[in-house]
Amino acid sequence: MVYLHFLKQYIFTLKIGVPENPLKSKQIIKFIKMNDFKINRKLLLLIAVFAFTLSFTACKPTIIETPAIIEVKSEPVITAEEVIEAQRLWGEGVVEIGRVFQEKGDYTEAARKHIEEFYGYNLGIVLFKPTMASQFPFRTDKEGALSYFVAGNPDYPEDHGFAIKPWSAVRWNSLGVKIIGNMAISMGNYFFTPSDGGPEVKVEYSLAYTKDNEGILRIILHGSHLPYSPPVKH
Repeated sequence: MVYLHFLKQYIFTLKIGVPENPLKSKQIIKFIKMNDFKINRKLLLLIAVFAFTLSFTACKPTIIETPAIIEVKSEPVITAEEVIEAQRLWGEGVVEIGRVFQEKGDYTEAARKHIEEFYGYNLGIVLFKPTMASQFPFRTDKEGALSYFVAGNPDYPEDHGFAIKPWSAVRWNSLGVKIIGNMAISMGNYFFTPSDGGPEVKVEYSLAYTKDNEGILRIILHGSHLPYSPPVKH
């Protein structure tokens, strides 16, 4: 029992550096020597094992785990100014297609480049509702849109070539721009001036934009409608 008592004191001292009772560690060892305890080899071995184990635990280095770094890619930011500028350039592009047509150039290629520059067919389908289309009022692929701009596609016999009217100017009157994440929605009126000098043609529009992987603003929805005309009462 005496052996176990001093073993307990010794282990406690190694663990926290302070003996369990008022005796210090050195005093315990001195007391053991003075009283000449017959500590057998097994007890000495037991003390050595406990001492080594506790010393190893006490000396074990503290491991600080580095928190995982998660890269969060922010969505491209769209501004109202970018949308207004894109609309202006779209109008200039329509006028350019008409100019190439009048000069007997490759207006179909000009229209194709215009669609590739402004529309998001590279991202998937585009919800395109042309103004003057009844048989095929919705065009979700590039060929359907191209046909509406310049005609010539037998799959769309109703098309007469909107962009080869031609037009000399496009004026925009935006109701506003709503931005939600990587999408911008715009609504208002645009006015097309015929190149022959006739009166402006007023058309209502709804446009939705997004930025592609290169940060280029693309049209993903284009709805175009003539203003409602109430029936004339007689």
